[in-house]
Parts: sequence; C-alpha cells; structure tokens
Amino acid sequence: MSQPRKPNLIESMACGGSAAAFAVNFTHPIELVKTRMQVSGEGIGATCAGVMRNGGVTAFYKGLPFAYGRELSYTSVKLGAYAPVRDMLGAGGPDAGMGMKFLAGALTGGIGSVIGNPFDVLKTLAQTNTSGSSLGSLVTNMFKDQGIGGFYRGVEVNIARACVLNATKMGVYDVTKGYVTGYTGWARKDVKTTFASAFVAGFFMTVTVAPWDMLRTKLMNQPTDAKLYTGFMDCLQKTVKADGVLSLWRGFVPIWARFAPQATLQLLTIEAIYGALGFKGI
Repeated sequence: MSQPRKPNLIESMACGGSAAAFAVNFTHPIELVKTRMQVSGEGIGATCAGVMRNGGVTAFYKGLPFAYGRELSYTSVKLGAYAPVRDMLGAGGPDAGMGMKFLAGALTGGIGSVIGNPFDVLKTLAQTNTSGSSLGSLVTNMFKDQGIGGFYRGVEVNIARACVLNATKMGVYDVTKGYVTGYTGWARKDVKTTFASAFVAGFFMTVTVAPWDMLRTKLMNQPTDAKLYTGFMDCLQKTVKADGVLSLWRGFVPIWARFAPQATLQLLTIEAIYGALGFKGI
C-alpha cells in the first residue's frame, strides 16, 4: 500500500481554498453579527434583532459573495500554504520547535491578508451597510474619493491581525495535535484528534486576535469620503480613550462563536480533502 505524499504548494492552496469556501457558508452570519456589534457597540440580542428587523433572515448573509472571494484568496494561502511552508522551514517533524510552526503560520497569514484585503473591505462595507445605499454606489464613491488605495484601507492592521491569527491558529493546532495523540493514543489523522485540536486553537485565536479584529473593522468601516483615523495607532488611541481597554475585546463571544466552528470546519474539511486525494495531513 502506497504511503500518502505531501501535497505541493499549489495543490495544498487549492485544498485550503476549497475547505474555507465550504466552511464560510455556516459561519458568515456569525461574522456579520460580530462586525455589526463592533461598529454599533450593541449587544448580541439587540444586534440580531436589528438585522432581522431591517432585512430578515437573508440579511445575515450580506456580503457573502465577497466572503467567498476572501476565502478563495486569503484563506487559500493562510490555510493551504501552511504545511508546505512549515516543511520548507524544516518544522514538519513531530519534534520540531513551536516557534518555527508559529513563524510558518505568521508568514502565510501575512501574505494571504495582502491578497485578500480588497475582499475584506468590500465584505465589511456590505455587512455594515444600513444606510439604504447600494453597495455599488458605496464602492463607486470610495474609488472616486480614495482611488485604488481605498481597497487597501486598514491593510497594516489586517496584516498584523492575520499574522497573529494564523500563527495562533495553525501553530496551536499543529502543536496540540502532538499533545492529543501523545495523551490519547489517537492517530494524527483521526477525526477526533482534528476536532479537539481545532477547538483548542479556536479559543486561543479569539484571545489573541479580538483586539486586532476590532481595530481592523473600525479602519475598514470608515466613511467612503472621509478618514476618521489616520492609521492603526490613531485608531487604537481613540478607541481606548473613548471606550477603555476592554472595548478592544468587544464582540468576544461572537468572535469565539465564529472562530471555534470556523477553525474546526476548515481544518476538518482540509484534512478530509487531503485524505481523499491521497495527501499526508497537517
């Protein structure tokens, strides 16, 4: 019986993009609620009630086409490229250091965020649009006022967020798989190992990424014809001054409610795709 081989970079990115596009169908409504909470400052109940009142159930899927674009660009790199990049760095073995696994996650996350930033901006505009204006007019006005740079608003914090997120997600997932297999005796490719490791990664992702997520949303959701913040540090200072340090973790519960199932779905799906194609798992 032939042993599974490692996928190359292109193959792995295709698997990652497919897994992410599948998972986003289930997690997009949670993402929309989280984004609305960060912008409005309201709680979960009031936010969900407002979405239902203004658009019904379908309003929870605002911006889904841009979410697909984001997953097929950004996440195909951050999720799919992780294993090949990790192996290139010599951190693929079970005894490899945690630091190199985190570095591989940070590199793929940062590169992916640059590619996917325009889709992030469009998705955020769509999710937070309650003005009655069409998304087309918002995008047209943004391009008229800010040019192509408007699609890269918030790119600095998006890169930082993606580096922290993917380093935590893939590094914790990879390391936790080792602990789970050692403690339980389950195989690394066992679905129970994947599920447990992905759930742990989802919690730690939320802790480390929530502040970056909050600032990214504020920077990307600025009016198309004006800048409320000059950059990342200005946004951070104004947010803390107005609402306190703990406001950086506003929306923690919906972020966790999104990250835990999203990470689990993405990782379960990519591992299943790897297995179906005869590839070695993460």
